[in-house]
Amino acid sequence: MAKKEALRDLQTRLAGRLQTARSEGVSAAWLAVQVGTNHFLLPLVQSGEIFSLSALAGVPYVKPWFMGVVNLRGGLYGVVDMADFLQLQTTVRRSEQAWSQTRLVTFNADLEINTALLVDALVGLRRQDAYVSVAPAPAGSPAFFGQLLLDAQGVAWQELDLRLLAQSEQFINIGV
Repeated sequence: MAKKEALRDLQTRLAGRLQTARSEGVSAAWLAVQVGTNHFLLPLVQSGEIFSLSALAGVPYVKPWFMGVVNLRGGLYGVVDMADFLQLQTTVRRSEQAWSQTRLVTFNADLEINTALLVDALVGLRRQDAYVSVAPAPAGSPAFFGQLLLDAQGVAWQELDLRLLAQSEQFINIGV
């Protein structure tokens, strides 16, 4: 129970900091998330709200990474499991505890796409100065992969351009 409350508190604090960053121009540039064992940075200007996973309505004849639709604040959003979409999690499935830590991150309303990305964990907000080196995306990466950043602890963080992701053929074609 304490873990649930702590996760709820973290989500509330992150949502508040995200809103503050947008409204006051705080220098945070990214929402840091974990997908599988990989670390990703979602640009704050392209990210929307954060939600806990709630009841999904399944959709027939779609790719496995399209989990279904969910009602978030009265709007229908398609839910994309980023681990499956990016093919990061092929044999290991989430435990019940891991499912409790997952979150939905919506796209910014300006992108005009009612989609929420299922991520395994929220890590926090990040600024450019949190990283010691920057490199281009690895060769052969999808077009929506931005720069690759390395933090002081040696962890590689891949930036995802949500606008390019939403426009990519792979993301748009959900049908099997």
